[in-house]
Amino acid sequence: MPRLTVVVPAYNEAAVLESFHARLSRTLDELPLECDVLYIDDGSSDHTWALIEGLRARDPRTGGIKLSRNFGKEAALTAGLDHVDADAAVVIDADLQDPPELIPSLVEQWQAGFDVVYATRTARAGESGFKRLTAALFYRSMERLSDTRVPRDTGDFRLLSRRALAALRQLRERQRFMKGLFAWIGYRQTAVYYLREPRQAGQTKWNYWRLMQLAIEGITSFSTAPLRLATWTGVFSSLLAFLYGLWVFGKAVVFGDPVHGYPSLMVVILFIGGVQLLALGVIGEYLGRNYAESKQRPLYFIEEQRPAKAQGDAGHAR
Repeated sequence: MPRLTVVVPAYNEAAVLESFHARLSRTLDELPLECDVLYIDDGSSDHTWALIEGLRARDPRTGGIKLSRNFGKEAALTAGLDHVDADAAVVIDADLQDPPELIPSLVEQWQAGFDVVYATRTARAGESGFKRLTAALFYRSMERLSDTRVPRDTGDFRLLSRRALAALRQLRERQRFMKGLFAWIGYRQTAVYYLREPRQAGQTKWNYWRLMQLAIEGITSFSTAPLRLATWTGVFSSLLAFLYGLWVFGKAVVFGDPVHGYPSLMVVILFIGGVQLLALGVIGEYLGRNYAESKQRPLYFIEEQRPAKAQGDAGHAR
């Protein structure tokens, strides 16, 4: 019988973990597959790990990995997928915004021959209009800027086949944007649509600062458009400066050269200086990425690992 592993990254999700596992268990009970659950505790400061150990004691399908500190969701996802030994894996968050009851629909498309089945939101309940707007702008910007087609309005909730998992494990870059990596590997991909629910309990870990950082991560990981933009901005600014210089020269020849124009001179200096700083900032983003990659640090460290009892040692790392 094919085996399915559900990978659940969790960071300070103690308030919702029991409810999530109850709904997930009911869903897995209905699937004609061997199923297990792998929780990844991404350095939680609450009692998330204790709850995971309690779930493992009650449910033999449950395993857990505790990272040595908070490495971030992208690294936690990587750790979980690195330790999957199954025919397919589902990635889902523990906050119940993504319904576990959708997993059978993902499995159905996988069994129809797709390697990546991603869940696309038709609506985002419980979120502010500003957040919905910025999310829509981000996905549409990625669509235009990147050569890799990142599906619109799609998070990490998806199913990956065994060969998709094998391909993903070969991508060991340190600056990780998982939504882009999922799309970059290719293979047959399709969407399943759903209504995203409000968070059931606890607080979101994604404030606007972290979301902006993730957006920068995604754009710089899968597009060189900002570098091109800096280049064309420099060309355009130089052209404007040249035309302005011609105008100043012509005016001096025709009307003489009285000492005027301090405000316009300051405007030009500040404009050119701002463009230069913008270009240096864009270059710095890409240079910083190269610096991080050159150090070749491990993506994560594991403090404790508890395989699912139903698997024995099958879930151990390679």
